[in-house]
Amino acid sequence: MDSKPIPSYFDEMRLDDGTVSPIYADYAHWLAKLPDGTLDRKSQEAELLFRRLGITFAVYGEASGGERLIPFDIVPRIFGASEWSRLEQGLKQRVRALNAFLHDIYHDQDIIKAGIISEQQVLGNEMYRPEMQGIDLPNQVYAQIAGIDLVRVAENDFYVLEDNLRTPSGVSYMLENRKTMMRLFPELFANHKVEPVEHYPQLLLDTLREAAPSNIHDPVIVVMTPGAYNSAYFEHAFLASQMGVELVEGQDLFVHQQKVYMHTTEGPQQVHVIYRRVDDDFLDPLAFRPDSALGVPGLLDAYRSGNVALANGVGTGVADDKATYIHVPEMIRFYLGETPLLSNVPTWCLSQADDLKYVLANLPELVVKEVQGSGGYGMLVGPTSSKAEIEAYRQRILAEPANFIAQPTLALSTCPTLVDAGVAPRHVDLRPFVLSGKEIRLVPGGLTRVALTEGSLVVNSSQGGGTKDTWVLED
Repeated sequence: MDSKPIPSYFDEMRLDDGTVSPIYADYAHWLAKLPDGTLDRKSQEAELLFRRLGITFAVYGEASGGERLIPFDIVPRIFGASEWSRLEQGLKQRVRALNAFLHDIYHDQDIIKAGIISEQQVLGNEMYRPEMQGIDLPNQVYAQIAGIDLVRVAENDFYVLEDNLRTPSGVSYMLENRKTMMRLFPELFANHKVEPVEHYPQLLLDTLREAAPSNIHDPVIVVMTPGAYNSAYFEHAFLASQMGVELVEGQDLFVHQQKVYMHTTEGPQQVHVIYRRVDDDFLDPLAFRPDSALGVPGLLDAYRSGNVALANGVGTGVADDKATYIHVPEMIRFYLGETPLLSNVPTWCLSQADDLKYVLANLPELVVKEVQGSGGYGMLVGPTSSKAEIEAYRQRILAEPANFIAQPTLALSTCPTLVDAGVAPRHVDLRPFVLSGKEIRLVPGGLTRVALTEGSLVVNSSQGGGTKDTWVLED
């Protein structure tokens, strides 16, 4: 694959001539009239609010082992209605195709027979679960909750960076960011027609109800967490509370006669839908890792029998593998007969000799990722890495080329962000949350992540990034 030149970054607030874009015009006018120090003071108030609420996450591998507050930027990212409409259509299309792919690989495997994706890439993927072969799921949906990471490089030019279909996180920050902004700046929401996001928990609850076994009309739903030491525990507890369902750990559940029950003070209660935030490997010690203390013995058997639903389904990891990502545009054409509305980032697959040769020759200009990596861990950002870091990564690639993909260093768009020197542009991405049941739903917006360090392209909270509220303006 030929390399693409890196364009200059797109400033979402300012046009090429330096004037403010129409979408940001009202906000920029309000910002210009603020007394000095107002944003700094409001930012400190926001931090205090987040600390009181306990909105923190753990960073694995840190010596301190402590909790960290995700930095929250109080300057919103703003989309117009027509911009969002185009994105929404593309996101729904992509998730439909991904669910069709998952149903297919666990049934007839037509996409393999058609030669679009190899049998080895699917059946040899460590996330493929042969236990799911031939199992029919409600609505043929495997990924009820999908987090699709998008980056913008021009006014109408968005790329999908990756698909998160296992246990995507971050929606609690989207909701708390909005709640905090409305508390700090009520006058902004009085003067701007911002589409709401606070109904997400209700949409999630509706989606989970639709995943229930077909003979159950009033399903009992729980959120299953690995426990308080998990990095996203705040979110697990938050979503359970917002939906009005129980937050449980594996030890709170048991299986009897292929049905799942929850221990309660009034005795066992059958559970019909589990929104699980526990990875496949740890779900059931009888089926997967026998040393798992997080799962429920017999859960897979109950799931395969159709007596309980899991969201997301077992085996969805095949579809968010970064080597599978390369084929999503082809999936859209194959399953839907449609032209993809959202583009992939051009990607080199290092299991292919020509791609490997090109990438090794151009490591300082590229981003290299592990095919099953996440959270910004285990990746190389060539332009910001030292020669020693690049050479060390080269050795990792040479040892196991098929474990990596590479992409050009995209010129991520920037949004105005509050930094020490005032308001300045910083690079951002976007994770909308797409819910799939009998229909596909999403709230207008998503989680905008921002690289707070000047020039940095790494937005992951685990790597020092922050978040901001995402506005979609009504027509």
